[in-house]
Amino acid sequence: MAGHAHVDHSGENKRVALLIAVLALLLAVAETGAKSAQTEALSRNVEASNLWAFFQARTIRQTVVRTAAEAAALDPAGSEASARQREAWNATAQRWESEPATGEGRRELAERAKAAERVRDRSMAAYHMHEYGSAAFQVAIVVASASIVTGVPLLALGGAILGVLGIALSGLGFFAPEMIHF
Repeated sequence: MAGHAHVDHSGENKRVALLIAVLALLLAVAETGAKSAQTEALSRNVEASNLWAFFQARTIRQTVVRTAAEAAALDPAGSEASARQREAWNATAQRWESEPATGEGRRELAERAKAAERVRDRSMAAYHMHEYGSAAFQVAIVVASASIVTGVPLLALGGAILGVLGIALSGLGFFAPEMIHF
């Protein structure tokens, strides 16, 4: 009976094990980036919602004050006190339209809410890029592990290529999350 030649793959297995360790490290970084981006997106979404609610409340109050001023202006026997009250209501309504000193005028609230939405959208894009990168790292780890079990070195190369893809996607998550949309 002819014996099969035993090929020592221990050196190659060590390199693949090192590749798997690096991929696992990169997976951890990508997952941390994903969680951070997701938390930021949720925080900015809450902030934007609160600002839009404040904007709506200001709009309602402004409409009520303007309506009261308009109704008082229709009174033919309006007194001087009534005129002063109308002026005060109109001034209040105008102040609520734009109040740069406090940032709580309708214009300022809308701008702040839109800014929070932009940060939210960028954070969500980053989250998705990190998640795609994480998926690439996970598949790379599985493929590289399969090369040890099967002894097929081409699988290790496939794992390395998927790892590079994961680096690219996670890198986009950190530096240019809105560059590519899936």
